[in-house]
Amino acid sequence: MAPIQVNIKHAGKAYSLPLDPDLPPAVFKDTVYNATGVPPDRMKVMVKGGVLKDDSVWKKIGPKEGQTFTVIGTAGALPKAPAKPVVFLEDMDDSELAEALAKPVGLTNLGNTCYMNATVQALRAVPELQVALSTPSLQSTTPLPGALRDLYSNMTKTTDSITPLRFLQVLREVNPQFAEMDRRESKANDFMSGPGYAQQDAEECYGTIVNSLRNVPGLDASGNSVSTGAEAAADRGKFVKQFMMGEMVRELSCDEAADEPKTVSSEQVLKIECNISVNTNFMLSGIMSSLDTKVEKNSPSLGRQALYSQKSRLSRLPTYLTIHMVRFAWRADIGKKAKIMRKVKFPQEFDALDLATDDLREKLLPASRKLKDIEKERGERRKVRKRTKQAAASAGPSTTSVVPSTTDVEMGDASGIATTTDSAAVAEGEDTTKQTVLGEFEDEVVIRKREAAELETLISPQVKADVGASATGLYELVAIITHKGAAADGGHYIGFVKKSVFDAYSKKKLAAADSDEPEPEASTADIDLLESDEDWYKFDDQKVSLFPKEKLTTLDGGGEDSSAYVLLYKSKNTA
Repeated sequence: MAPIQVNIKHAGKAYSLPLDPDLPPAVFKDTVYNATGVPPDRMKVMVKGGVLKDDSVWKKIGPKEGQTFTVIGTAGALPKAPAKPVVFLEDMDDSELAEALAKPVGLTNLGNTCYMNATVQALRAVPELQVALSTPSLQSTTPLPGALRDLYSNMTKTTDSITPLRFLQVLREVNPQFAEMDRRESKANDFMSGPGYAQQDAEECYGTIVNSLRNVPGLDASGNSVSTGAEAAADRGKFVKQFMMGEMVRELSCDEAADEPKTVSSEQVLKIECNISVNTNFMLSGIMSSLDTKVEKNSPSLGRQALYSQKSRLSRLPTYLTIHMVRFAWRADIGKKAKIMRKVKFPQEFDALDLATDDLREKLLPASRKLKDIEKERGERRKVRKRTKQAAASAGPSTTSVVPSTTDVEMGDASGIATTTDSAAVAEGEDTTKQTVLGEFEDEVVIRKREAAELETLISPQVKADVGASATGLYELVAIITHKGAAADGGHYIGFVKKSVFDAYSKKKLAAADSDEPEPEASTADIDLLESDEDWYKFDDQKVSLFPKEKLTTLDGGGEDSSAYVLLYKSKNTA
């Protein structure tokens, strides 16, 4: 038989290759390998009646000029053997099991210590903090950062609840206010914590812990600690200042003297307050009411007390933005603090450009707009992948079983596979179903790299040089501390952490610990799995449970049940 030209389809691409029927199929496979990069030992060439084998006879197959063959297989080198041998769960100790399952643990309540437990769990949504705390040369003016580091370390080594007695002792030693006794109690709340410790405020505890971290060394642009080197010697690169602190610019103008020069001042802030009034229904409106206020002070031009308008805006947005829902206020009629139970909706994704100065907004806007477009396009691609997989699955078991198979297919099944897959493509209005089923995963990773590169070019050089600053002004909610009950000096605090944020860090840490090799690149399957998991972890002291995303709206408030009190948002800096 004379040599002929045939077409090869692989991963959405077509090739025209020579086929000599007088030569064995192994020679033709080598030709296909040179064109597609798929090694012969991992290659399946779908021919009429089944799969081309090395001992197949061309006369029985009867290839024709211009005939199209589909090639199944992944190009590239074979995957490397794992750096460490596989260990089964039943053979692991508690420490290994905790890492393998990335299972978060709860914290025992030591007597009105839920405020501390909820705060510690919420701060675990900041993986950069754990990196900063892990530096061997950790130094601080107080022992609290070291105690927090040890507590976090212990929480990764067991699947049982942790009793945070040492951390509690240090917290009370450094901040005696948390050792205040509850004089209304005559009995001890718990034999381990001593007689009658009073309930404390979780927002105050959050601020106290974060403030104690001010001297913890920061990170460089690569995410490594700057505890040593030139930056550390110059006393620069503190973690809290980098990642959790914003800069507020306040402009004060006199309402009663238009000619009086405006006064501009700036200060560093660790939180943004959301005031709650009878007209507050949404978080943003409560924040704006706290940024735009009226104050009374002495006017130098009028020589008396006058009314001033104060406008505050952020000239720096940090990677982690803390929002304090001001739910407790002093009531003169009853002579004590009371809880504001009004329902206030908070977003899971927050555009903070409204809080920025004009100059900062101008710097962030290009990258912000681009990231919004990127996320919209990703959502569309994700829908296409989901529909394609569903279509492939509904086409029958013969369709889905061939792709991952490593054994030869019975001759009678092969033609049905190709036909079914093509019909799925037609049903979806796409001619790339085979590419989606066989090669789309890698393509999505490539697309994301291109998107990240495009976004990088739009980030302001000044913002890029500011390690720890938000590059887009767009945020996602990653942690919540709620208060349950009606009393301001009582009730119960619970922590919530977004599951995907917690699990992503745990798996990355585990991968780094298991091998000296660089962290393996995520596949599209990994990306889809992580992004589709939008549930949360609920940390109710020692009890840890899954909290569905759909139930987050129940934390808006409006009654004595759990109401959002402290919200932690993480900036979306990259694509």
